[in-house]
Amino acid sequence: MVRFGQSNNQYQYVVIIFALICFGWLFYLLSPVLSPFLFSALLAYLFDPLADQLENRKLSRTLSVVVVFATIVLLITAVLLWLVPALEKEITKLLKNLPGYIITIRNWVLPWLEARFGLQAEILDTSQLIELLKAHWQQAGGIASAIVASVSKSGIAIASGLMNVLIIPVVTFYLLRDWDVLVEEIRQLLPRNRVGIISRLTREADQVLGAFLRGQFSVMIALGIFYSLGLSLVGLDYAFLIGMISGLISFIPYLGSAVGLVLSTLAAAVQYQDWTHVLFAAGVFGLGQLLEGFVFTPLMVGNKVGLHPVTVIFAIMAGGQLFGFAGVLLGLPVASVLMVLVRHGHELYKSSNFYNEYVAEEGHAEIDEQDNFRDDMIEDEMDQ
Repeated sequence: MVRFGQSNNQYQYVVIIFALICFGWLFYLLSPVLSPFLFSALLAYLFDPLADQLENRKLSRTLSVVVVFATIVLLITAVLLWLVPALEKEITKLLKNLPGYIITIRNWVLPWLEARFGLQAEILDTSQLIELLKAHWQQAGGIASAIVASVSKSGIAIASGLMNVLIIPVVTFYLLRDWDVLVEEIRQLLPRNRVGIISRLTREADQVLGAFLRGQFSVMIALGIFYSLGLSLVGLDYAFLIGMISGLISFIPYLGSAVGLVLSTLAAAVQYQDWTHVLFAAGVFGLGQLLEGFVFTPLMVGNKVGLHPVTVIFAIMAGGQLFGFAGVLLGLPVASVLMVLVRHGHELYKSSNFYNEYVAEEGHAEIDEQDNFRDDMIEDEMDQ
């Protein structure tokens, strides 16, 4: 009877592993279609606690979701109405001034590089690029005109993108409304003898992932504002553009500050052609790193997240390589779950007989060594 139970358990494990492999293959095949649904699920997960708080204040679930959803739409609309024109203005200005900046780089930066590092200026010949920009930058216009011009060339891609944009708010609304019901239904499907441990691990993964995503989003916004204001005080022309780009990509550790440092120092060198403003621009990002490490992250993310920067970078890159944009969205959730499972496995190992027997053997060896040392001391005293 025991053998039958063991073979039955092995059969169940084989079925589960096979089902997971099939699910992973199906996810790989459908990853281009799943992106808007995964993004909607991410939004529903992030804003579910806010809907729960409104529900605790005696509002119905549907009304709570309507309030949260309307707030999200208003905030996104307000940000886009303010952000897009400002970015378009700076990008248009950059396109107009880019030929002059390239001339400055050729006349000031390249000679310095050649004198300091022996770099041959012919390698970075910019004359052809300048002529190309002079011939075509007038035709580019603003961002909006470029987008409109590309519609006729990629109508199917544009239609697909618009469809995804329309799907996301609809799916987000329904997922947010039924989030607690879906979680409870999944919980009811768990094996009854494993509900406790799976629920505990799920709560730990939720704490890690929720704290990281909600906190990191706040850190991104705070860094974008700080970098934009700091570079504006330095007097940089494209302070808002560089600052917001650096802040928005700072969810990948060190990438935002590295990109912003390169762009800002290069812009300062081209605009002012002195080292004072270059050092000021670099100082803004140095101070931003200090604020992120000692103020923003401890306050907004917390110290109990446990996602190492290398883990975050690898999860995003591996997810993107395997499943495209859908993998990028799913990389961090999977990494947080795996981290919790690894932590749980570490606890099981520390409490296993294998580990404890090893510790016990070390303890016995140490006790025997102490006894032998004490016996030698007694013999020495008797001889004396």
